[in-house]
Amino acid sequence: MEENIIMLEDENGNEIAFEIVADFEVNDTEYAILAPVDDEEGAAVIFKVVGEEDGELILEYLADDDEFEFVSKAYEELFEEEE
Repeated sequence: MEENIIMLEDENGNEIAFEIVADFEVNDTEYAILAPVDDEEGAAVIFKVVGEEDGELILEYLADDDEFEFVSKAYEELFEEEE
């Protein structure tokens, strides 16, 4: 398994493979953008990285719409700077 592929469990207990598309920091908080591996039309999802345990990232879903919008905009600005 590639290092940038992680398995997450959905609300029904099914494991889904996600690729870590990007990770970046905003205001001293780390975020990761993940995209489903087997779903080409699946939308990418932003998670907050809240820690690491046994080499595995501990992720928290962004439920707050304001934080999601803020982080999305920050990522877009970072991405534009890299081009």
